[in-house]
Amino acid sequence: MISKFLSKLRSILFKSAVPPETPSKKEKTVTKSAKTSKTKTKTKTKTKTVNTKKNIETLTTLPGVGLKSAKALYEAGFKTTKSVIAADEKDLLAVSGVGINLVKKLKKLK
Repeated sequence: MISKFLSKLRSILFKSAVPPETPSKKEKTVTKSAKTSKTKTKTKTKTKTVNTKKNIETLTTLPGVGLKSAKALYEAGFKTTKSVIAADEKDLLAVSGVGINLVKKLKKLK
């Protein structure tokens, strides 16, 4: 902790003695592209969360499927209502939060 303090103090005291280095044009370009890639990642993440919410909401349209069951089904890999209806009973029962009564209701939809 003391060494960090001393190094910070040295950098402050000797800051005026050493002229600051200006980055070259190439370094500036790299910095700009790095900023651009960060914003693209944030946009993709927002889009994914919006799509996830929409998919979970569509799963709740199935009879007997509430929000918790829809989240569990979505996390288990059932992204659409068609995939839930077409799934095997064993696969649906393997999902936590899905019981035999729900599976029976979903099988009536076939």
